[in-house]
Amino acid sequence: MSEPLETEDFFMHLCSLAAKRSNDPVTRVGSVIVNEDNIIVGVGHNEMPKNSNKFSWEKDNPNPLENKGPYVCHAELNAIVNKNAANLKNCRIYVSMFPCNECAKLIIQLGITEVIYYSDKRANKDYTKASKRMFRETGVKVRQFSPKNEKISIDCDEINGDKSRKRRRPDESDS
Repeated sequence: MSEPLETEDFFMHLCSLAAKRSNDPVTRVGSVIVNEDNIIVGVGHNEMPKNSNKFSWEKDNPNPLENKGPYVCHAELNAIVNKNAANLKNCRIYVSMFPCNECAKLIIQLGITEVIYYSDKRANKDYTKASKRMFRETGVKVRQFSPKNEKISIDCDEINGDKSRKRRRPDESDS
């Protein structure tokens, strides 16, 4: 059995796992909000608004209303919407990609005190520069995450210690 994950590795890898729920064919982002006791209080991924399947995941259509930008709900927003705590003051947010300016506003207004991100691939975009400026001016700590474990594997049989369990096809039942 492998060594236990470091706490921060766990949270960032959970961001990666949440991102795998996104239907975006190009940019999959995950977010995890953690309180001062290291308890997860919110998880989200980027997705279109609920009950909508008519919006495109395109990003280069000449018609701006046919691109994903105006419609997609970012991972940070969804982690906030999905929160299981009354307030997020003094929480930390882990994100697989540096937050945009709109998400930065939410993070600041909710009293989240630290942003831990993995990728900053859009560092030269104005909205990312605006985010960094807002975080700096409002005292929100920001740091890029360097994992101790770049990759993890998830094997339910290993976790449960049951190598003898028969694997079933989805159409099989217990009877």
